[in-house]
Amino acid sequence: MSYAGGPTTPEVVEEMDQPLADDDTIEALSPSDDDACWISWFLSLRGNEFLCEVDEEYIQDDFNLTGLSSLVPYFEYALDMILDVELTPEEALTDEQQELVESAAELLYGLIHARYVVTNRGMQAMYEKYAAACFGRCPRALCRGQPVLPVGRSDLPRHYSVHVFCPLCKDIYTPRSSRSASIDGAYFGTTFPHLYLLTFPELVPRHALQEYVPRVFGFRISQGSPYHASNDQASSSAAQGAGGSGGSALTGGGSTGNGSHHQQQGGHHQQQGGHHQQQGG
Repeated sequence: MSYAGGPTTPEVVEEMDQPLADDDTIEALSPSDDDACWISWFLSLRGNEFLCEVDEEYIQDDFNLTGLSSLVPYFEYALDMILDVELTPEEALTDEQQELVESAAELLYGLIHARYVVTNRGMQAMYEKYAAACFGRCPRALCRGQPVLPVGRSDLPRHYSVHVFCPLCKDIYTPRSSRSASIDGAYFGTTFPHLYLLTFPELVPRHALQEYVPRVFGFRISQGSPYHASNDQASSSAAQGAGGSGGSALTGGGSTGNGSHHQQQGGHHQQQGGHHQQQGG
């Protein structure tokens, strides 16, 4: 290869004329197209940045896989693919079966990942990602760029995509990256971010949450105005319902008390009547 300013050889010109492989072509490569193991290849795909690398020792422990065979089709084939176990000629799959097994392997790895990230080693791996803000930052303006953690709204697959949880405002949001937002939320589960913050309490934000206060010409809007009706309607209805039922109960008790009082008065009159009869006798 020539230095800058020197003549370019035909070999270099021919190499430069070759079209570069685009990102989609690179992503379409299967793990068998290079020397990388399946896990490294899978994590290198765009959109999988939220996922961490699960130790193979953890995957090989049958105890950690309990119950997953009923959720993942082609479970044994998918597990062999994740662990780079080569199939024998007798176990060779058709192209259609290969696609199904690859999809099952992604699902199986995600469900294993959800269990792994709540272990000590898993949370340590996610600690490094959180420190680098790999999961993004809270889109809420008053949270001032607070790093977020991935969370699922269900522990079962194919229900919700992944969301991000803000440790400051304690709310969830859609990830900024559309590719990351397409990951199944069950790959992280509903427990991870909360257990993570309990494990690393030093990461819990210490500064107070700043609330936004709507104003009109500098004045706060009254809580009794229709502006806040949508926010207060649920709590107000609940309070009225509780008060109404309590009032009915008290009213009913009062009627019962009055009835008892009348019965007592009736008994008193009966006693008086018996007294007069005795006098008459």
